[in-house]
Parts: sequence; structure tokens; C-alpha cells
Amino acid sequence: MEFWVWANFTLLFLAGGLTPGPAVMLVTTASIRYGFWPSMAPATGICVANLGWIALAASGVAVLAKALPEAFLIFKLAGIAFIVWLAWKTGFGGRVDLLRHEPPPRRKLFVHGVGLQLANPNALVYFGGLLPTYFNPDRDLIPQVLISMITVTACEMLGLAIYAAGADALARRFQSEVFARWFFRIAALAMVVSASVAVYLTWVATGR
Repeated sequence: MEFWVWANFTLLFLAGGLTPGPAVMLVTTASIRYGFWPSMAPATGICVANLGWIALAASGVAVLAKALPEAFLIFKLAGIAFIVWLAWKTGFGGRVDLLRHEPPPRRKLFVHGVGLQLANPNALVYFGGLLPTYFNPDRDLIPQVLISMITVTACEMLGLAIYAAGADALARRFQSEVFARWFFRIAALAMVVSASVAVYLTWVATGR
């Protein structure tokens, strides 16, 4: 991967990591509820799922998506359903308690991060549609994939850590149950809207 191609690739995925979406909202709400470090468990899960997306992109998932559009439509609808379920748990899953208690097991938060990102239509847009265009088929694919994995992980973790740190500081500063409740509900809405827009964009791009 040439330097300028990599630089353009980095800017694209850095912008993606800093753009609010389902992944950002999941980590942000976890940070408000449990603190910065527990929120890094779902963030890590999201990054692990990204590695799977990159592997799929390298193996030609974009070609497969065009060949089997009905199967990918079902996948996208299932992804929306999963994100709606997570959004409901985020916005209405329980009483808002401003006193932080022991968070759920880290592996549970990690699995939520993996599940959300695997079902995230935004990931299908970035990894299924955009990432393959940065691979040079005339060069060895393995180094390009490894560079992509390292770059995407660094960009994603940076963006999620920034949001998590901001949410943690916000929670410490604004000890208002009404504020927290509406913040969670708005975050849940943002998760669903972002995923729905991604599905719509892939539908426009493919005609399905």
C-alpha cells in the first residue's frame, strides 16, 4: 500500500471513528454508566469485529454482496433488529442510577461490542464498499490487509476513547438524573438512525 493511499485510507477511517454512530453511542453510554475503563471492553469488542470485517473485505465480500443481494438484505435487516434491541436496552433498559456500581462482567460488555459491530450496517458500508477499493490487486494482499487492520484498529480505538473520556467527564460534571435519562434515549435514537441511514445508502448504491 503506497504511502499516499495509506494516508487517504487513514483519514477516511479516522473520520469514521470520530463520527457518532451505533458503536460510538454504545461506548459512550457504557462510559457514563460504568466509567472510562469498563467502556473500553465494548470498544475492544468493536475493534475485534472490525478485524473480521477486514478479512471479509479482503476475501471479496463486496462481490458476494452483489451476487447474493437477497442474502445481504436479510443480513442488513437482522443487523437493524439487533441494533434496535441494543438501543432499547440503552435508552429504556432500566432505571437511571447516577451512582456508579460494579459494571457487568467485562466479557458481557465485550460481546455486546462484537455483536453490535458485526451487525452494524455502517461497517458494511465502510468495509464492504470502501475498503476493497484501497487494495492493490497487483501486490501481495497479506501486507495490505495487516496494514489495514492496524490502521483501522488505531483509528477506531482513538475515536472511541475520545468519546468515552468525554462521556466520563460529562457524567462526573452533570449529576442530573433527567439529563442522564434523556442522554441515553437520544443516544439510542442516534444508534438506530445511523444504522438506518447506512442501510438506505447501501440500498441506493446497489438498488436493493
